[in-house]
Amino acid sequence: MDKKLGFSLLLGSAVMLTGCGKKMNQFSADYFTTNPNPLEVVGQKVPATVTGNIPAKFFVKNASVTVTPYLTFNNTEEAGSPMTFQGEKVRGNNTVISYNNGGTVTIPVNYVYKPEMQHSELYLGFSVDQNGKKYVLPRVKVADGIIATAALADAATVTPATANDKFQRIINEKYSADIHFLINQANLRQSELNSDEVLRLNRDIKAAAGDESRQIEEINIESYASPEGSLDFNTRLAENRETNTSAYLKNQLKKDKVTEFGELTANFTPEDWEGFQKLVAASNIQDKDLILSVLSMYKDPEVREREIRNLASVFDQLADEILPQLRYSRITASVNVIGKSDEEINQAYATDPSTLTVDELLYCATLTNDLNRKKEIYTAATRLHPGDYRGFNNLGKVQYQQGDFDAAMASFKKAARIEPNAPESQMNQGLVSLVNDDLRAANSAFGKAAGLEELGSALGVYYLQQGDVKAAVKAFGNDKSNNAALAQILNKDYSKAKSTLAAINTPDATTYYLMAILGARTNNDQMITSNLRQAIKLDPSMSKRAANDLEFSKFNISRVL
Repeated sequence: MDKKLGFSLLLGSAVMLTGCGKKMNQFSADYFTTNPNPLEVVGQKVPATVTGNIPAKFFVKNASVTVTPYLTFNNTEEAGSPMTFQGEKVRGNNTVISYNNGGTVTIPVNYVYKPEMQHSELYLGFSVDQNGKKYVLPRVKVADGIIATAALADAATVTPATANDKFQRIINEKYSADIHFLINQANLRQSELNSDEVLRLNRDIKAAAGDESRQIEEINIESYASPEGSLDFNTRLAENRETNTSAYLKNQLKKDKVTEFGELTANFTPEDWEGFQKLVAASNIQDKDLILSVLSMYKDPEVREREIRNLASVFDQLADEILPQLRYSRITASVNVIGKSDEEINQAYATDPSTLTVDELLYCATLTNDLNRKKEIYTAATRLHPGDYRGFNNLGKVQYQQGDFDAAMASFKKAARIEPNAPESQMNQGLVSLVNDDLRAANSAFGKAAGLEELGSALGVYYLQQGDVKAAVKAFGNDKSNNAALAQILNKDYSKAKSTLAAINTPDATTYYLMAILGARTNNDQMITSNLRQAIKLDPSMSKRAANDLEFSKFNISRVL
C-alpha cells in the first residue's frame, strides 16, 4: 500500500473517531448557568432557566443526549421535563450541537413548590444514546436551594366578607303635615286643622311622647307665601302664617300634654321660587318650558313675577294649579326610635334568642371577639331565620377563621343558594378555593363578587399565588396585612413594605418574620436579629424555617435560633 495513502486513511479514521467514534466526555458544571440561582418560588411554582454553553470539540457527532433536571430534597428527588440534544450525524428533530463549534442549549425548569423543597439542590442528569449504545454520564449540580419567600402568601389569613346586619340603635323617623292658606290670608281655617293629615300628625306626636322607646328630637315649622304680589307684602304674609301656626302647635302640644319635644323651631320663606320651579317642572302645563326659561333668565324676584304675569295665556293656569300649593305651613316632627342597648340584646339572647330580630341577632354576634360565641350566635340565627343568607355566610366566616374550611364552604354554599347574587358568599367560596389551591374555582367565584370592598385582599393573594406580583400590589391597595407587605417585598418596594408591617394592628409571627426578611434585603443585621427572635417566640417552628431560609444565608443567625 502506498505510504501516503495509508497515512491519509489513518488520519481520516482518527478524525472519525474524534468526531464520532469516541464516547461523550463528562459534562462540567462550569458549562451551565441557572437563572435564578438560587431558585425562587413564583406563585406556587419554582421556575428557572438553565443555559448550557457547550464548548467546541465536545459534543460527539453521532450521539444524542437527553438532559433531565432533578430537584433533590429531603432524601428524595423530583424529575423535571427532559430535553434532548443531538450531534450533527444524528437523524432527528432535536437541537443540534456542532462538534467543531459547540453551541448553546436552554433547559427550562419548573416544579410545583413544596415546603420541604426549601433546602434542595438542582442537578442535571445526562443519558446518552450513541449509535444504539446507551450510557449515563455523571450528574452535575447547577443550583443550590430555593428562596421560598413568595410561599408565605396565606389565603387562610384573609378575613372573609361579612354580610352586615342592619341594626340601628337609633332610627330617625319624620312625621309631617301641611296646613294650607287662602290667597293673601294667614288665618288658620278649621277645615285645615281637622284634616286627616294634621290630626294624624297630632296623634303621632302624642304617641311618641308617651313611648319610652321613642324620643322627639325636634319639631319644626316652615311657612311659605306664593311668589305673586310685592316682596314686602309676601314677607309679612309668610311671617304671619308662621306666627299663627306656631301658636296653634304650642296650644296643641299643651292640650295633648306633650312637654318633652326637644327644640321647637320656626322659619318662613316670603317667595318660594324653588318650590314654584319644581311644581311647574312636574306639571302638565303646555308652556312650562317657557315659564322655566323665564325663571332661569331673571334673578330679580319682582322682575320674574312681572314677566310671568305677562304670559297671560298661562298665568290663569298657574294661579289655579301651582300657586295655591305654595301657600302653606309645614309642621315636621323628628322622632328618634331608640332600640335595645348592647346589654339588653345580650340579655335577650341569653334568655330567649327568638325574641330578637335577625338583625339584632347578627348584631349580637359583633359584641364579642370570642369565635366560639360568635359561632353559637350565628348558628342560632340560621336556626331561627333559615331564609336569611347572612346567618349562614357569617357562620361560614367563623368556621373559616377557626380553620374548618370544609364546614365553612358548606355554609357559604347554603348562603349562596338562599341569595345567589350575594357577593359576600361568592367571595368567601373563592377564599376556600384558594386555600385548596384551586385557582380556577377561586377566579370564577371572585368574578361573581366584583365590587365588594373586601375583595381586594382576596384578589391580592390570588395574584400572589399566580406569580403576578404587580397585580397583587395593585389589588391590595392600602391593605395593612402580612400578605400585602409580602407583595411589596416581592416587588422590591421595601420602604412601603416596612410601613405596611408597622401598621398591622395585631402582628403575629409572620409579621416579624417578614420584617426580618426586610432586614436581610436591606443589609440590617440588627433588624434581622430582633425580629427573628420575636417571630420564633410567637411560633417556635419559625426557627427551623429560618435555618433553611436562603434570605439569611449571608448572615449569622445561629445566636437567634
